[in-house]
Amino acid sequence: MSVGIPVSGEEIEPAIRVEALYKGFGGPPVLRGLDMEIGWGGSLVIFGANGSGKTTLLRLLATRYRPDRGSIRIAGLETSRSAASIRRRIGVVAHHPMIYRNMTCEENLAFFGRMYGLENVGERVGEVLTQVGLEARRGQRVRTLSHGMQKRLAMARAVLHDPPILLMDEPESGLDQGALEGMESLREMDSGRRRTIIAATHNVEWGLGWGERVAVLRGGSIAYEAFKEGLDEGEFRRTYGELGQ
Repeated sequence: MSVGIPVSGEEIEPAIRVEALYKGFGGPPVLRGLDMEIGWGGSLVIFGANGSGKTTLLRLLATRYRPDRGSIRIAGLETSRSAASIRRRIGVVAHHPMIYRNMTCEENLAFFGRMYGLENVGERVGEVLTQVGLEARRGQRVRTLSHGMQKRLAMARAVLHDPPILLMDEPESGLDQGALEGMESLREMDSGRRRTIIAATHNVEWGLGWGERVAVLRGGSIAYEAFKEGLDEGEFRRTYGELGQ
C-alpha cells in the first residue's frame, strides 16, 4: 500500500526539520549550520550554483548520506535512526534516474512496486506511466529510450508509491518537451493532495514556477528565503546575483 499523506496527529511534526546541519567530505564543510523547516503540503525551491551544496542537502534528506553534525527529522523520524521507514515516505528524482537499463519501463515500475509492497501493482504502474506520457513505451527497454524519456520514467518511479514527500534535484535539467509536460502533469496531479515538495535548481525561471517558497543556498547555509507570493522576479534575480551565484 502507499504511505499516503499524513493526517491528524501525525501532522504535529513538520514534514521536514533540519537543525544545525553540517556535512563535509574531508575538506571544508559543504553544509555548515544549516537550519530549514517545511510543513506538510508546502513546496520549497532551493536555488544555488553548482557546488553550493544542493545535491548534498537532498542526499542527506533522502538518507543517502549521514550528517556529520546536527539533525534531520522527516515526518518526525530521525534520519540517522529510521532510514528505512523514511524511505517509504519519500520519492526522489535525482541526477541519476535509478532505473534498470536492461528492463522495460513496465518491468522497472513493477519491480519497485513490489519492493514497496503495493497492492494492485499493475494498475498503479499503468496510472503513473500515463501521467508521465510513457504509456506507449511501457514494453520498451530503458536503454533504448532518450534521456528525456528516462527522466520521465524516473519521475514515475518517484511517485509510484504515492509518497507524502517528494525530493527533486534539478529535475528540469536535460528534459525534452514531453518530459517537461510530464512534470506539469505531476504538479496538476498533486493539486489538492498536499504533497510536500523540495526541489533544487539553478534555473530561476523554472524554479519560480514551482515553489511556494524560495531559498538561496550559499556558503553551506540558507542565505535568503522568501514566499513566492508577491515576490518581484527581477528583484529576486538581482538578489540571487548579489549572493555570488
